[in-house]
Amino acid sequence: MRCQNTLHQEAREKLEQVGKADILVGIPSYNNEQTIGQVVRAVQCGLAKYFPNQKAVIMNSDGGSTDKTREIVRKTSIYTDLDTILVEHPVNPVRSVAAPYRGLSGKGSAFKAIFEMAYELDVNACIVVDSDLRSITPEWIQLLAGPVLIKGYDYVAPYYSRHKYDGTITNSIVYPLTRALYGKRIRQPIGGDFGFSRRMIEKFLSKDVWDTDVARYGIDIWMTTIAINEGFKICQSFLGAKIHDAKDPAQSLGPMFKQVVGTLFYLMTQYEDNWKNMKGSYPTAMYGFRCEVFPKPVAVKLESMIEKFKIGVMENKNYWYSFLPKKRVEKIEEIAHLPREKFNFPVDLWVKVVYDFAIAYKNNKQDASSSQDGIDKLVGSLVPLYFGRTASFVKETYHMSDYEAEEITEKLCNEFEKMKPYLIERWFK
Repeated sequence: MRCQNTLHQEAREKLEQVGKADILVGIPSYNNEQTIGQVVRAVQCGLAKYFPNQKAVIMNSDGGSTDKTREIVRKTSIYTDLDTILVEHPVNPVRSVAAPYRGLSGKGSAFKAIFEMAYELDVNACIVVDSDLRSITPEWIQLLAGPVLIKGYDYVAPYYSRHKYDGTITNSIVYPLTRALYGKRIRQPIGGDFGFSRRMIEKFLSKDVWDTDVARYGIDIWMTTIAINEGFKICQSFLGAKIHDAKDPAQSLGPMFKQVVGTLFYLMTQYEDNWKNMKGSYPTAMYGFRCEVFPKPVAVKLESMIEKFKIGVMENKNYWYSFLPKKRVEKIEEIAHLPREKFNFPVDLWVKVVYDFAIAYKNNKQDASSSQDGIDKLVGSLVPLYFGRTASFVKETYHMSDYEAEEITEKLCNEFEKMKPYLIERWFK
């Protein structure tokens, strides 16, 4: 049964005013006053230019911003000078809703509010875009909604050109593991900007996960995995460069890593019958014109990542011996003693470590005596190893172009696929 307690009263009042719509664009936000005005204007222009005859609603699903984010959404409008920007004036001007949501603090709760609004409005297509985007253009709206409305796709994942050090969680674990497990090459499974059919939204709302870590930062990989495994029609849409408020992996990605990877491991336990017989991987349909673009560089602190890795090894090595093969921990300790100039966390070791942690997660879930704190500790102890592997990737690709670095990520994906029998043998024993 679908629960409907996420929408704030303010949103419900707007819902009654609007009644029915064709397209809903959701913008989750939290203290994004510097960028959200541009995002809203790009969305309005895109709807007016590409879907002028569709009734559209923009919903800002806000997580309690203390700055001017919601005020900016309410005041932002391009309709006073629309004719000077676009050839065709829209038949149905876009309506905007800016309201906080109810539920756990996090992106997933913001998405649930958007999905509930889309369901109540009976839309044909729903898209979501990040509120910190600096590279969004009106064309993104057509590229995310078009595959749903024109081609009949249920789930549109973004395909960006990103700097080699932007999206390190995606590059090091989420993309290669998802690809190896389920056989679909979806390059940005946690990209942040998506398109959905009504059928897809109904499936999401039917799931009972909204009081879990999915409601924080696990939402993107959860959605992608459901779309892959439950028979929905999927494509990727090329959006060009993604320029946003990217973060140095050494500084602020630890909590996000734990929630995303915890969700990824959880989903492995739910869909094990699907992935155990899947061999290799296959391309996913691409929508839009793919061209060469040059994303903004992302600065990283290599020394900080190596230091966090070494501290993490000292703090966790005894714990790791309780579930990792002894030789695995010994190799990790050996790497921790390497000087910076010789530092290297090999690809094959990383793949086996990830598979070992996934297996340990499954065993913890099956152990009636294990607690959520124990599972959180397990996933959290993988973070320093992620720092180590990311530092090694940075060293290896420092003088490479983004394109050349992508080839290194491709080799990592191939290694995950090649070593999948190791996972299967230990998972199902």
